[in-house]
Amino acid sequence: MYDFQVSDMTCAHCVATVERAVKSVDSAAKVNIDLGAHAVKIESDKPVEHFAKAIEDAGYIGELRG
Repeated sequence: MYDFQVSDMTCAHCVATVERAVKSVDSAAKVNIDLGAHAVKIESDKPVEHFAKAIEDAGYIGELRG
């Protein structure tokens, strides 16, 4: 599981955009986004770098936690 801090998510549109970005890397990934905590948890076997790049390409800064 990958745990990202995405501090610049501020609304439901941001959540949808980040989720679409994650799903573009792995459509089967399990994604749990907590807007209040600015947390994005991803369950996938794809490399973490791909998710970090997809989040960045969507216009957000995703910092890997843990």
